[in-house]
Amino acid sequence: MSTRRQFLAGALALGLPRHAAAEPVQDDDGLYREPWFLESFLDLPDDLKAARAHGKRLAVLWELRGCPYCKEMHLVHFADPGTSGFVRDRFEILQLNIIGAREVTDFDGERLSEKRFAEKYGVRFTPTLQFFPEEVTGIAGRRPREREVLRIQGSVAPEDFRRTFAFVAERGYERTSLREYLRSSGPGQKG
Repeated sequence: MSTRRQFLAGALALGLPRHAAAEPVQDDDGLYREPWFLESFLDLPDDLKAARAHGKRLAVLWELRGCPYCKEMHLVHFADPGTSGFVRDRFEILQLNIIGAREVTDFDGERLSEKRFAEKYGVRFTPTLQFFPEEVTGIAGRRPREREVLRIQGSVAPEDFRRTFAFVAERGYERTSLREYLRSSGPGQKG
């Protein structure tokens, strides 16, 4: 039921600026892209080091042309200036196509297509967000799924979406599960 138009109408009613968040653009591959997403040579060790140097975390966002939940993520979740601002300030988001052919260099140096990279990590749904540790050290020696600090798959409620990014930014995974964090950090609480 939530749409970008409803969000903007609500934002205007609250006196928020109409263009607080930049509009996503639909690329030639059919994926929506936020203007602040990471421009990359698709070398994950370099991307992680660069994110760290900028005081940010690296997350890989998997999408697919025609995915309704991917579209919702852009037109609803990232349309919220609070959410997009929070994410943009703390994360570098590398967008990949789950069936794409661009070559990606993995943390272990293996070079493979986006599609093969998704298969290597067991990514089967869109959208999927993979969150990686802050440091490259030791990551290459782990199995692919063990390289992630967190993964979210599919449709997530807008507030839980934002709070999931807060969970990673705060390194909540070192203390508790995401489920417990979401349960204990409801709207209006720290998180």
